[in-house]
Amino acid sequence: MRPQGAEGGAQQGTDAGTAGAGPIEHVDIDWAGQRVGIEHQWIHRDRFGAPLVIFLHEGLGSVRMWKDFPARLCDALGWRGLVYSRVGYGGSRLYTPEQAWGLDFMHRQAHEVLPALLDALGIDPDVQPPWLIGHSDGGSIALLYAARYPRRVAGLVVMAPHIVVEDLSVASISAARRAYLETDLRERLAKYHDDPDRAFWRWNDIWLHPPFREWSIEQEIATIRCPVLAIQGVDDEYGTMAQIRGIARRVPQTQLVELPDCAHSPHRDQPDAVIDEVRAFIGAVGAQDPG
Repeated sequence: MRPQGAEGGAQQGTDAGTAGAGPIEHVDIDWAGQRVGIEHQWIHRDRFGAPLVIFLHEGLGSVRMWKDFPARLCDALGWRGLVYSRVGYGGSRLYTPEQAWGLDFMHRQAHEVLPALLDALGIDPDVQPPWLIGHSDGGSIALLYAARYPRRVAGLVVMAPHIVVEDLSVASISAARRAYLETDLRERLAKYHDDPDRAFWRWNDIWLHPPFREWSIEQEIATIRCPVLAIQGVDDEYGTMAQIRGIARRVPQTQLVELPDCAHSPHRDQPDAVIDEVRAFIGAVGAQDPG
């Protein structure tokens, strides 16, 4: 059972040592004049020439919290994978003091940090556009990247993404705050983050900041040109089906999957179903592409 009170929860399970997964490494990037260390892990890096899929984690996620899902998906597809932790999550770090997040924190991750990371790792999305798989906040970041750089993404898989702020989201994130203060949630998150307080409060404070209630990327995502698979659990405690249905209204090449008996983390609640849906979707996209 997923622990309650945190988006996605913190689970124990296999991370390092998964077949095909390389060691967790660090690379420094320049982010708006600041040096940032990003932890990342390659999956089947030796599959030279195979398509690349990049995994973007949720609001309290990290490399380790993906567990074996990236390796399982890459095995199913025969692809390479790249998993990374955003600044302040897992072992990624900012070497100088950081201010509180602004309302544009997901935009900055999509428009500044991800491009800088790709450049630092020698990945040229103009030559071989990757697929992006994002969960929750990571799904929103993937959408924003594809909207800004429509020719640099081969396709998107977004699981429980946010395109607007809903009352349900705010209520669940308020419950997470209480859990962090009153339960062992901090200790559980500490297994996955070097600084669990920073990871939690940056995320929690901005989502509960009153002006953030007006945050929306509904209009921006209309520029996305790649195929999109949007997956959401029917029992998602952090968002309603209005999120992925809103994507489909603005991005007509979107395929929707609504999973029954599934909460906010489809890749943890129903990994086999998600892998099957992704493989079928990518197969169908490939069949439509004569190139």
